[in-house]
Amino acid sequence: MKITVEKVDDINIVLSGEVKNSLIQANVEKLKAEAKQREEETKEEFAKEMKGETSPEEENMVDDVLKGMAPDNFQKDAEGQILQTFIEKGLEEAGIPIDDILGQPGFRKYENRDDGIYLEIQISTAPQINTDIDYSDIIPKFERPIAPKEAVEAKLRELATQQSPYSPIETPKAVENGDMALIDFEGFINDVAFEGGKAEKFNLRVGSNSFIPGFEEQIVGMEYGEEKTIKVMFPEDYSSADLAGKEASFKVKLHEIQEQQYVEPDDAFGQQILNDKTATLDTLREKLANQISSQALSELYQNELKPKIIKGLLTKFDFTLPINIVEQEIDAKVNEKAQTMTREEHEQYKKDKNMFHKLREAVAPEARDAIKAALIVDALAKKEGIEVDEQEIQAALYYQAMMSGQDADELLKYYKENNLMTSAKMGLTEDKLFGMMLGFDK
Repeated sequence: MKITVEKVDDINIVLSGEVKNSLIQANVEKLKAEAKQREEETKEEFAKEMKGETSPEEENMVDDVLKGMAPDNFQKDAEGQILQTFIEKGLEEAGIPIDDILGQPGFRKYENRDDGIYLEIQISTAPQINTDIDYSDIIPKFERPIAPKEAVEAKLRELATQQSPYSPIETPKAVENGDMALIDFEGFINDVAFEGGKAEKFNLRVGSNSFIPGFEEQIVGMEYGEEKTIKVMFPEDYSSADLAGKEASFKVKLHEIQEQQYVEPDDAFGQQILNDKTATLDTLREKLANQISSQALSELYQNELKPKIIKGLLTKFDFTLPINIVEQEIDAKVNEKAQTMTREEHEQYKKDKNMFHKLREAVAPEARDAIKAALIVDALAKKEGIEVDEQEIQAALYYQAMMSGQDADELLKYYKENNLMTSAKMGLTEDKLFGMMLGFDK
């Protein structure tokens, strides 16, 4: 196996060479022999454990175990092992420890030829970043937001209104979008009532999309005492398999429209909201003021301060970027663009390779800046001893779920299943570092 090492720059190299078919085939035969050996050993183990004749059920069990042990594709496994060996030998020849590799190796070429496979593999190592650079001049100046008194009082009034009991509106009217309707309903599929589809004196905020699509829209216009049959279709992905994709009819009766009347808050209200017997209404006002100020500071940080810091750091630091990581980031950004494309646009990009290359070129500067910023943040965070543990990531995701009305456990599961925990950790590390630069903890 002859491998050529091309040094692109101080951190990027390309390993190229051809793997002969004879070597791949030898590896295939080796894998087959190993599988055969494991099969024989497994049969012997079962024979010892069963000590005598086996029933047809036991024989089937043995066959199932042996089938599970056999590789589906010896050729694919052999090529995978050869590829690993190719990279290891290339790194050895280049004098690069495998632990120094940054990210995953990237394929520049993988060609099937008559006598073997020709490979070109891009390898990158971590760049040297001078963290002693003085970057204090790029940190933006700002004033901490202070909650206006009128904003605090408006928030207090909103909170008091939300906690007030519902009562009928003074003048009856037809239901409009946004009204709180008090209704009875019962659901049927093929004229048969289904479990969980019935309620009496139920408060429904019309337009909240809390019911299945089409239900709330048909409540609009109903008069007091009116009874109506509403027909809807349960979504195909509805949580109950018995109802998913089925048409249902609901018998609905409107009792009245309700509203929450504002009740002047007092110290007891503050104690109730804060769950603190020593609290007062002024204590609650102070908490609300801090909440409003924190929200305003968060928006200032996200919209102005953070972009300015990133832009400043990109101009302050200069180093070689890892090509394979940049290419992977370009791929990710192209995929993001693809998510918003129509089917016709997808087909155009498939047919016209030039369009695809232009798209990659268009997102490349943004991708390079993203990777450069991430490497700078990582280096500076290590210098400052900033760390983020899994508990902090989970807390941040739970807060995100609470603010967006999502299920916290489902959001955490999504992040784990889609390998987004590392990205979340990087985001928190960045916020911690920038918060330190801006003096948020002072």
